Amino acid sequence: MTTIVPTSEEDPFLAVVRFTSQLAWADAGPEAAEPEITRLCREAEESIVAGKWLELASLMVTSAELVSSKISEKDLECTYTIICSLVKNANSTDDVLEMVKAISSKVVQQPTDKASLRLKILFNLYNLLDHPYARFQVYMKALTLAVEGKVAEYIVPSFKKIDNFLKEWNIDTKDQRQLFLAIANVLRENKSLVKESLNFSTKYLATFSTEDALDEAKEEAVRAVIEFVKASSIFQCDLLDLPAVAQLEKDAKYAPVYQLLKIFLTQRLNAYLEFQSANAECLQSYGLVDEDCVTKMRLLSLVDLASDESGKIPYVSIKDTLQVKEEEVELWIVKAITAKLIDCKMDQMNQVVIVSRCSEREFGSKQWQSLRTKLATWRDNIGNVISTIESNKVTEEGSQASSSAAAIQGVR
Repeated sequence: MTTIVPTSEEDPFLAVVRFTSQLAWADAGPEAAEPEITRLCREAEESIVAGKWLELASLMVTSAELVSSKISEKDLECTYTIICSLVKNANSTDDVLEMVKAISSKVVQQPTDKASLRLKILFNLYNLLDHPYARFQVYMKALTLAVEGKVAEYIVPSFKKIDNFLKEWNIDTKDQRQLFLAIANVLRENKSLVKESLNFSTKYLATFSTEDALDEAKEEAVRAVIEFVKASSIFQCDLLDLPAVAQLEKDAKYAPVYQLLKIFLTQRLNAYLEFQSANAECLQSYGLVDEDCVTKMRLLSLVDLASDESGKIPYVSIKDTLQVKEEEVELWIVKAITAKLIDCKMDQMNQVVIVSRCSEREFGSKQWQSLRTKLATWRDNIGNVISTIESNKVTEEGSQASSSAAAIQGVR
């Protein structure tokens, strides 16, 4: 297999055009191929001389994609390395953006052909760029390729740096929505990343206010609610009060979805059983399994019991609320502890659970106010302790001074 090795005898850009055009016309025969190869090389030379780098990039990337399936990964990477380096020659910011659009669009055009290499090419292009928005454009193409080319595992690690990327790119709300939604879709490719997927879906939905056209977010809102309900290991979310989700309450088609979310975040098992009885077909249409929903609601109902200010839950309350047998009560307590929903001790003698901590099912204004009150109480308590310590210290120092004075007087 021929490999491109730029030398001082020929411009590397022209070498790529010659290489790709020869391969593209290899089956046409010399009589048909030579004129076309000559024409393409001449166009490339004219663009180089005139400094028309955008036109040259379009010519080169089109030729490269025509032969991408015929050459090795090494040759394709080498070809695109030279093509991507054209961004350094761009005459203006607009040219950079157009060049990036032309190159990245072609790279993702055949996502199933050498997908991991194509993703690497996009990352290389990203690193060559200085323009923040151009980088954002390339990253969005990489997300598309990750899904369509089934190579999501290579881009998922970068999601940990999204907050830093947002500061660097400085993109508007519309672009943020596209980004968060694209990332959520990438994460949905891996069922073990449902928590992360729901997190970015929530970020997307949180960008909508009551002043926005909320219809755009309706389908994603439904998808997020169903993901939360289905997820056996997620017991808290911040979806309920988001305008993009709240719109479902008054929607004829999706009102039951909002009602279901409300039950899972604010109510107990009996409310779910009533809902299930009236909406069994609705649950099935979204792929929800009743047994799984009941299990999750029992754990959430136990959390609700544990949130009582008294900090004690009688076994009988757990039995009645979770609708389980008496001998199963401790089993559900252990399940809640294992899921890290509560920290507690079981007083078998008195048949009560003593709760030291419980999770919140949602964290809205009510929970923030409660946290504020607790912090204020802790601050006052600590202040009182410090005052007591300082007071005792003064008293102790006074006592020591008196004792010393008395001792000196005795010596005299």
